[in-house]
Amino acid sequence: MKIRLIILFLLPVTFAAAQTVKWDSTYRPGSYELKVEQFKSYRHSTSDIVFLGNSITAGTDWHELLNLPQAKNRGISGDITFGVLERLDEVINGHPAKVFILIGINDISRNIPDDVIINNYQRMVSRIKTGSPKTKIYFQTVLPVNNTFTQYPNHYNKDEHIAAVNEGLKKIAAKEHITLIDLHSHFLDSEGRLSSEYTREGLHLNAAGYQVWAKVLQPYLK
Repeated sequence: MKIRLIILFLLPVTFAAAQTVKWDSTYRPGSYELKVEQFKSYRHSTSDIVFLGNSITAGTDWHELLNLPQAKNRGISGDITFGVLERLDEVINGHPAKVFILIGINDISRNIPDDVIINNYQRMVSRIKTGSPKTKIYFQTVLPVNNTFTQYPNHYNKDEHIAAVNEGLKKIAAKEHITLIDLHSHFLDSEGRLSSEYTREGLHLNAAGYQVWAKVLQPYLK
Protein backbone atom coordinates (compact mmCIF):
# COMPACT_ATOMS: atom_id res chain seq x y z
CA MET A 1 0.00 0.00 0.00
CA LYS A 2 2.87 2.34 0.81
CA ILE A 3 4.50 1.72 -2.58
CA ARG A 4 1.24 2.41 -4.43
CA LEU A 5 0.88 5.74 -2.64
CA ILE A 6 4.38 6.79 -3.71
CA ILE A 7 3.61 5.96 -7.36
CA LEU A 8 0.41 7.96 -7.27
CA PHE A 9 2.30 10.90 -5.85
CA LEU A 10 4.99 10.84 -8.55
CA LEU A 11 2.77 10.43 -11.58
CA PRO A 12 1.40 14.01 -11.67
CA VAL A 13 4.92 15.42 -11.35
CA THR A 14 6.19 13.32 -14.25
CA PHE A 15 3.18 14.23 -16.39
CA ALA A 16 3.57 17.94 -15.67
CA ALA A 17 7.24 17.82 -16.63
CA ALA A 18 6.35 16.14 -19.91
CA GLN A 19 3.94 18.97 -20.71
CA THR A 20 6.57 21.71 -20.30
CA VAL A 21 7.52 23.07 -23.72
CA LYS A 22 11.02 24.52 -23.83
CA TRP A 23 12.11 27.28 -26.19
CA ASP A 24 15.33 29.19 -26.68
CA SER A 25 15.61 32.86 -27.61
CA THR A 26 19.40 32.59 -28.09
CA TYR A 27 19.34 30.24 -31.09
CA ARG A 28 21.17 31.64 -34.12
CA PRO A 29 21.75 29.72 -37.38
CA GLY A 30 25.29 28.76 -38.32
CA SER A 31 25.58 31.42 -41.02
CA TYR A 32 24.29 34.20 -38.77
CA GLU A 33 27.55 35.93 -37.79
CA LEU A 34 28.97 35.84 -41.33
CA LYS A 35 25.79 37.19 -42.88
CA VAL A 36 25.50 40.01 -40.34
CA GLU A 37 29.11 41.03 -40.95
CA GLN A 38 28.47 40.99 -44.70
CA PHE A 39 25.37 43.12 -44.31
CA LYS A 40 27.31 45.67 -42.26
CA SER A 41 30.01 45.88 -44.93
CA TYR A 42 27.61 46.67 -47.77
CA ARG A 43 26.83 50.17 -48.97
CA HIS A 44 23.69 51.68 -47.45
CA SER A 45 21.42 54.33 -48.92
CA THR A 46 18.30 56.17 -47.81
CA SER A 47 16.70 54.94 -51.05
CA ASP A 48 17.15 51.28 -50.05
CA ILE A 49 14.17 48.94 -49.96
CA VAL A 50 15.07 46.26 -47.45
CA PHE A 51 13.60 42.75 -47.31
CA LEU A 52 14.15 41.43 -43.80
CA GLY A 53 13.53 37.86 -42.70
CA ASN A 54 14.61 34.23 -42.82
CA SER A 55 15.31 31.71 -45.62
CA ILE A 56 12.03 32.50 -47.38
CA THR A 57 13.25 36.06 -47.82
CA ALA A 58 16.85 34.95 -48.46
CA GLY A 59 15.73 32.56 -51.19
CA THR A 60 15.53 35.04 -54.07
CA ASP A 61 17.45 37.92 -55.60
CA TRP A 62 15.10 40.81 -54.89
CA HIS A 63 16.97 43.12 -57.22
CA GLU A 64 16.42 40.71 -60.12
CA LEU A 65 12.93 39.54 -59.12
CA LEU A 66 11.51 43.03 -58.82
CA ASN A 67 13.77 44.75 -61.36
CA LEU A 68 14.54 47.11 -58.51
CA PRO A 69 18.19 48.19 -58.08
CA GLN A 70 17.60 49.58 -54.59
CA ALA A 71 16.20 46.28 -53.26
CA LYS A 72 18.40 44.79 -50.53
CA ASN A 73 18.15 41.23 -49.21
CA ARG A 74 18.49 40.93 -45.44
CA GLY A 75 17.24 37.37 -45.10
CA ILE A 76 19.17 34.78 -43.08
CA SER A 77 18.21 31.14 -43.40
CA GLY A 78 16.94 29.74 -40.12
CA ASP A 79 16.61 33.10 -38.40
CA ILE A 80 14.01 33.86 -35.74
CA THR A 81 12.50 37.11 -34.45
CA PHE A 82 15.13 37.37 -31.70
CA GLY A 83 17.85 37.15 -34.35
CA VAL A 84 16.23 39.94 -36.35
CA LEU A 85 16.08 42.12 -33.23
CA GLU A 86 19.75 41.44 -32.55
CA ARG A 87 20.79 42.59 -36.05
CA LEU A 88 18.16 45.28 -36.56
CA ASP A 89 20.57 48.18 -35.99
CA GLU A 90 22.27 47.39 -39.31
CA VAL A 91 18.97 48.12 -41.04
CA ILE A 92 18.04 51.09 -38.87
CA ASN A 93 21.43 52.79 -39.21
CA GLY A 94 21.07 52.77 -42.99
CA HIS A 95 17.81 54.75 -42.77
CA PRO A 96 16.20 52.88 -45.68
CA ALA A 97 13.15 54.19 -47.51
CA LYS A 98 11.17 51.01 -46.84
CA VAL A 99 11.52 47.76 -44.93
CA PHE A 100 9.42 44.67 -45.64
CA ILE A 101 9.42 42.19 -42.75
CA LEU A 102 8.55 38.48 -42.92
CA ILE A 103 9.69 36.38 -39.96
CA GLY A 104 8.18 33.93 -37.49
CA ILE A 105 7.78 30.46 -38.98
CA ASN A 106 11.08 29.30 -37.47
CA ASP A 107 10.01 30.72 -34.10
CA ILE A 108 6.82 28.68 -34.37
CA SER A 109 8.78 25.53 -35.29
CA ARG A 110 10.94 26.09 -32.19
CA ASN A 111 7.92 26.43 -29.87
CA ILE A 112 8.43 30.13 -29.14
CA PRO A 113 5.02 31.28 -27.86
CA ASP A 114 2.79 33.24 -30.21
CA ASP A 115 2.58 36.22 -27.87
CA VAL A 116 6.37 36.40 -27.64
CA ILE A 117 6.67 36.44 -31.45
CA ILE A 118 4.04 39.16 -31.69
CA ASN A 119 5.75 41.21 -28.98
CA ASN A 120 9.04 40.93 -30.87
CA TYR A 121 7.34 42.43 -33.92
CA GLN A 122 6.15 45.30 -31.73
CA ARG A 123 9.72 45.81 -30.56
CA MET A 124 10.90 45.94 -34.19
CA VAL A 125 8.36 48.64 -35.00
CA SER A 126 9.26 50.71 -31.95
CA ARG A 127 12.98 50.57 -32.69
CA ILE A 128 12.61 51.39 -36.39
CA LYS A 129 10.28 54.30 -35.67
CA THR A 130 12.72 55.65 -33.08
CA GLY A 131 15.94 55.12 -35.02
CA SER A 132 14.74 55.76 -38.57
CA PRO A 133 11.40 57.60 -38.40
CA LYS A 134 11.18 58.23 -42.15
CA THR A 135 11.40 54.51 -42.97
CA LYS A 136 8.08 53.02 -44.09
CA ILE A 137 7.40 49.68 -42.42
CA TYR A 138 5.53 46.83 -44.07
CA PHE A 139 4.48 43.64 -42.28
CA GLN A 140 3.93 40.56 -44.42
CA THR A 141 1.80 37.79 -42.94
CA VAL A 142 3.47 34.45 -42.23
CA LEU A 143 3.01 32.05 -45.13
CA PRO A 144 1.11 28.76 -44.85
CA VAL A 145 2.87 25.39 -44.83
CA ASN A 146 1.90 22.06 -46.36
CA ASN A 147 1.97 18.92 -44.21
CA THR A 148 1.63 16.52 -47.16
CA PHE A 149 5.41 16.89 -47.50
CA THR A 150 7.93 15.41 -45.06
CA GLN A 151 11.17 17.42 -45.18
CA TYR A 152 10.39 19.92 -42.39
CA PRO A 153 8.21 18.11 -39.82
CA ASN A 154 8.75 20.71 -37.08
CA HIS A 155 7.22 23.38 -39.28
CA TYR A 156 4.11 21.47 -40.35
CA ASN A 157 0.77 21.24 -38.50
CA LYS A 158 1.25 24.62 -36.87
CA ASP A 159 -1.63 26.32 -38.66
CA GLU A 160 -3.24 27.62 -35.47
CA HIS A 161 0.01 29.31 -34.44
CA ILE A 162 0.48 30.85 -37.88
CA ALA A 163 -3.07 32.20 -37.68
CA ALA A 164 -2.51 33.60 -34.18
CA VAL A 165 0.70 35.37 -35.17
CA ASN A 166 -0.90 36.81 -38.30
CA GLU A 167 -3.82 38.10 -36.28
CA GLY A 168 -1.38 39.73 -33.89
CA LEU A 169 0.43 41.39 -36.80
CA LYS A 170 -2.85 42.83 -38.05
CA LYS A 171 -3.51 44.38 -34.64
CA ILE A 172 -0.04 45.91 -34.41
CA ALA A 173 -0.30 47.27 -37.95
CA ALA A 174 -3.63 48.91 -37.16
CA LYS A 175 -2.37 50.37 -33.88
CA GLU A 176 0.92 51.62 -35.29
CA HIS A 177 -0.53 52.84 -38.61
CA ILE A 178 1.80 50.71 -40.70
CA THR A 179 1.00 48.68 -43.79
CA LEU A 180 0.12 44.99 -43.52
CA ILE A 181 0.39 42.85 -46.66
CA ASP A 182 -1.61 39.63 -46.42
CA LEU A 183 0.74 37.27 -48.26
CA HIS A 184 -0.76 34.21 -46.55
CA SER A 185 -4.04 34.22 -48.45
CA HIS A 186 -2.32 34.33 -51.85
CA PHE A 187 -0.59 30.98 -51.34
CA LEU A 188 -3.41 28.76 -50.05
CA ASP A 189 -4.78 25.70 -51.83
CA SER A 190 -8.36 24.47 -51.48
CA GLU A 191 -7.43 22.63 -48.25
CA GLY A 192 -5.97 25.70 -46.59
CA ARG A 193 -2.35 24.60 -47.09
CA LEU A 194 0.59 26.11 -48.94
CA SER A 195 -0.22 25.22 -52.54
CA SER A 196 2.07 22.57 -54.01
CA GLU A 197 2.13 24.76 -57.11
CA TYR A 198 4.38 27.17 -55.19
CA THR A 199 6.65 24.83 -53.20
CA ARG A 200 8.72 21.66 -53.52
CA GLU A 201 8.79 20.68 -49.83
CA GLY A 202 5.91 22.42 -48.11
CA LEU A 203 7.81 25.33 -46.55
CA HIS A 204 9.96 27.30 -48.98
CA LEU A 205 8.79 28.87 -52.22
CA ASN A 206 9.75 27.83 -55.71
CA ALA A 207 10.20 30.22 -58.65
CA ALA A 208 6.44 30.37 -59.29
CA GLY A 209 5.86 31.26 -55.64
CA TYR A 210 8.29 34.15 -55.81
CA GLN A 211 6.54 35.42 -58.91
CA VAL A 212 3.26 35.51 -56.95
CA TRP A 213 4.99 37.35 -54.13
CA ALA A 214 6.46 39.88 -56.57
CA LYS A 215 3.03 40.55 -58.05
CA VAL A 216 1.50 41.10 -54.59
CA LEU A 217 4.28 43.58 -53.73
CA GLN A 218 3.99 45.76 -56.81
CA PRO A 219 1.50 48.32 -55.40
CA TYR A 220 3.77 48.90 -52.38
CA LEU A 221 6.97 49.57 -54.34
CA LYS A 222 5.88 52.78 -56.04
